[in-house]
Amino acid sequence: MFTKLKQYIPEERIKINEPMSCHTTFKIGGPVEFMVFPQSILEIQQVLQLCRLEEYPVFVFGLGSNLLVSDRGFAGVAIKLGNHLKSCYIEGDEIFAEAGIRLSELSKKAAASGLSGLEFAEGIPGSLGGAVVMNAGAYGGEIKDVLIEILAMDSNGNLITYSASDLNLGYRSSILQNTDLIVLSALLKLKPDQPTKIQTRMKEFAKSRREKQPLEYPSAGSTFKRPEGFYVGPLVEKMGLKGFSIGGAQVSVKHAGFVVNTGNATASDVIGLIRHIQKKAREEHGVELETEIRIIGPID
Repeated sequence: MFTKLKQYIPEERIKINEPMSCHTTFKIGGPVEFMVFPQSILEIQQVLQLCRLEEYPVFVFGLGSNLLVSDRGFAGVAIKLGNHLKSCYIEGDEIFAEAGIRLSELSKKAAASGLSGLEFAEGIPGSLGGAVVMNAGAYGGEIKDVLIEILAMDSNGNLITYSASDLNLGYRSSILQNTDLIVLSALLKLKPDQPTKIQTRMKEFAKSRREKQPLEYPSAGSTFKRPEGFYVGPLVEKMGLKGFSIGGAQVSVKHAGFVVNTGNATASDVIGLIRHIQKKAREEHGVELETEIRIIGPID
């Protein structure tokens, strides 16, 4: 497969048996058989078509901020868009950006141009593509508030444009989560404001994030979606699980809505802890906690 991949991707942008722990904010994950770093839409199309022809498993990710990858890794091809497809153009109150750009970087560019609407993204470690897929949000803002349309690719390499209304964007959800579509770029519409005012709001959000979130440990951000009528952190704390650990995975002592890697956590540790929390929430409160984290590969 390596020889065939080299027909489309230069050898220096292909890695063999690459540990996913080096590509996720959780710092967890076994080796992926092949990882490729495309720098154009054509390269993505070619790799997808090759994988389909060879019946080779494939998954696409951005910056790995919302991923938990199996300790056994992934037997197939991983396509990493983050830090590669990251062009950004601003015209008037609209921003066109490729999916691999870091969301927090995009918010800074918008602020510098006097455009408001992405302040909530200050400090969010994920890519724009991943943010669109899960309708990322914080501090009262979310992607759907500013999204006009996206360009996506299906598993056959076809390019399709979707308006924001096509995506059924809800709380940390979209139709993209249940399809094979890959977000390539997005068009956003923001509102003019004074750069100093925008930057002040961003600084306030960053300060709040530092004070309330366990940024000192690797994690995948909020572990669970907020169930109706509850806040996850207080619920988990009420169940006596704040600081509870399985192996190197721990319910954060700073914010019980986060599972963190205290240094040597495995994916199995994290999954075990998640299942324990879900079981207690179900039994003690009748609440079904749904994970925000995307899980890749075989989990024991």
